[in-house]
Amino acid sequence: MSLAPRLDLRQSQSLVMTPQLQQAIKLLALSNLEIETFIAEEVERNPLLDAGGGDDGPPEPMGDAEEFELRDGPADASELILGGGEASGEAALDVDLAAEAFHHDSASDMIGGLDGSLGLNSGSGSASEDGPDLDSLGTGDLSLADHLLAQAGSAVAGPDLFIAQHLIDQIDECGYLTVPLREIAERLNVPLARAESVLGIIQTFDPTGVGARDLAECLALQAKEADRYDPCMARLIDNLELVARGDLGRLRRICNVDDEDLADMIRELRSYDPKPGCRYGGDPVPAVTPDIFVARRGNGWAVEINAATLPRLLVNRAYYAEVSGGKQDKASKAWLTDMLASANWLVKALDQRQRTIIKVASEIVKQQEGFFLKGVAHLRPLTLRQVADAIEMHESTVSRVTSNKYLSCARGLFELKYFFTSAIQSADGGEAVSAEAVKSAIKTLIAGEDPKKILSDDTLVELLNAKGFDIARRTVAKYREAMGIGSSVQRRRQKALEGAG
Repeated sequence: MSLAPRLDLRQSQSLVMTPQLQQAIKLLALSNLEIETFIAEEVERNPLLDAGGGDDGPPEPMGDAEEFELRDGPADASELILGGGEASGEAALDVDLAAEAFHHDSASDMIGGLDGSLGLNSGSGSASEDGPDLDSLGTGDLSLADHLLAQAGSAVAGPDLFIAQHLIDQIDECGYLTVPLREIAERLNVPLARAESVLGIIQTFDPTGVGARDLAECLALQAKEADRYDPCMARLIDNLELVARGDLGRLRRICNVDDEDLADMIRELRSYDPKPGCRYGGDPVPAVTPDIFVARRGNGWAVEINAATLPRLLVNRAYYAEVSGGKQDKASKAWLTDMLASANWLVKALDQRQRTIIKVASEIVKQQEGFFLKGVAHLRPLTLRQVADAIEMHESTVSRVTSNKYLSCARGLFELKYFFTSAIQSADGGEAVSAEAVKSAIKTLIAGEDPKKILSDDTLVELLNAKGFDIARRTVAKYREAMGIGSSVQRRRQKALEGAG
């Protein structure tokens, strides 16, 4: 048998993703705000695309321009309204869609909390009962460094002002001096005592506690400002690790005070701000804008895309006819044809994206109706494959739809991924429950525990088994840590501190 080169003609099939298909897949994974940015870039690139819309009403078409408005939802009402109650299957309830109104307001968050086990207030301020102070919003851009430099300009001058400016540059956003003072003195070639003197002046600036080198010094500065820095408070601040551990017996002996005085000192300590610099500067926490609205309508549910974040898209055929009607070379005409095809494809791709999102969101609402009606305790186990099989789509498509998108309903704002949770088997052999439902049960049990009888993980397992949750101790510990809840020992110390405070 001889070996020789030869030519063969064969037919084969292969799956090739066109650039348009790749772009459509990319659009599916983007949030509404990201889509808005993408459309702006396309309008800048394609002269045949116009983005309109806004608060003043719909835009006027240019000449004979053909307008394609992004749909707020599917035209078929059965895809928009999910039956509930006695309705079954795909039957849609008789709901007047024209009379229904959705509120396209973004959710606002109020952030507050405690700092570490000391329970120190770390908030930078609070809103009034009538709402946020609009005047205060205008000063939000003032950084901590600018605020300190303005005070330094009126407090020191000459070489000391130069030292103060350098010290302020080394203060972080929380208000702490992050570089050793000796290193700064050597860098500026000034005596350490002079740097200490200038730092002492900075520590008198607003906010109180700024310029401290550690937490103890920050709290001491605030105690001095409040005229509460006596020898007993000084010893308490010097032993913050005992405060964190809740060792009240040793603290009483070290501070040489009784229970009432110690409780008063801890209460005072808890009122101080451990991060005074956070009142200024820093980027504000961006509000999450929902991509989908879900509202109860009669016995069913109305699902709608947040159209407020989607601009209206126009394909200006009049401009295309005007430009292509003149004398042009072959390359220019081909380019215009490509731009028109790209514009038409983009409008269709965006419309298909909206339909796909509505379809997936509607199935999620259908599967998790118990959650929307009764709360997190009725959240069911759900996987991407279950939704994909129900709507006859690929699992990867559902995954892209649920990425970076948020759903707003009467119970709050939730990421679409939130509704997909693992299953926990029932102790009595019944229907499995969602892991989020188990977390909610753990949180409720811990929130209602007796301060004098803290629940251990073993006790939590017993209580959860009594509720019908077949769960292991290590799973309880994992869920508890994921929710940021301390162990029974840590909670016992925290309760002791709260009782003393």
